[in-house]
Amino acid sequence: MANLVYSNLEEVGRCISEAAPRHYIIKIMSFSLLAKTGIDKYESGEFEAGGYKWKLVLYPHGNKSRNVKEHLSLYLVFADVASLIRLDSEVHAVFRFFLLDQTKDNYLVVHDAAGKERPFHRSMHQWGFDQLIPIRSFNDVGNGYLLDDSCVFGAEVFVTKEMSSGKGECLSMIKDALSSKHLWKIENFSNLDSEYNESQQFFAANHKWKIHLFPRGRRHELGTHISMYLALADSATLLDGSKIFAEFTLRILDQQQSRHIAGKVSHWFSSSSQESGFENFVSLAYFYHASSGCLVKDICMVEAEVTVHAVSNTL
Repeated sequence: MANLVYSNLEEVGRCISEAAPRHYIIKIMSFSLLAKTGIDKYESGEFEAGGYKWKLVLYPHGNKSRNVKEHLSLYLVFADVASLIRLDSEVHAVFRFFLLDQTKDNYLVVHDAAGKERPFHRSMHQWGFDQLIPIRSFNDVGNGYLLDDSCVFGAEVFVTKEMSSGKGECLSMIKDALSSKHLWKIENFSNLDSEYNESQQFFAANHKWKIHLFPRGRRHELGTHISMYLALADSATLLDGSKIFAEFTLRILDQQQSRHIAGKVSHWFSSSSQESGFENFVSLAYFYHASSGCLVKDICMVEAEVTVHAVSNTL
């Protein structure tokens, strides 16, 4: 029962009912011994109403944590708080408390005068009455609530609404976004025998990236072009639904005349879309031509320039 949030219902209604409470009763024998044995609070067992589990919490001498004096305090508690937190849900309920008049065999019913439903959620899972009834009235034998040192409390709970938080996302635009460059020197290029090669990881806007290069092309450009892509290296750490919007340029540097081959694109990177780039970045014929400057002493210089402009995360 730790970390409960209490709230007092300001408008209290009272009426008499011949019908017993539908959902739960607490019968207390030797009520006076609660004080003598130091029991300042009694928490009932769980009971079900409206498809949910609840508890009653009784302060026989008033809820001292809320400075209640000379009154009994009684509260309704949502018992399965963990499910509210896990599902991020909210349950609305109307409830009534009962106190048996053992002389007349009817019940004093205490309720919200306006019949207002109360929300139970992760930060508010207890509602009730600080001042259920004055202790003097409760002890008065003429009222019939406490006879032979025994009494009966009860509760009815009617669930009126159930809500789960909808999904959402937060898009954060990055003002004055900075670009990050990474230079990849590939030696012995003509001896590359893997389908593709990847650069070392590098950082841009607190995310890890790498370059994927297919020296003999990919898919429809296999055997005719070099294919090259930017890949998000830490996509496994992204939360479901999160994505990163990046503008990037890939280059193969002309090591002779600085007539670099470049391709620029923007893309939303996510766990389901981890790379973007070009199948036909440069034709193999041009790349291997001596005048292109792309391959000098069997060394190829590849560069990536990445600017992250936005990040979208799930709420």
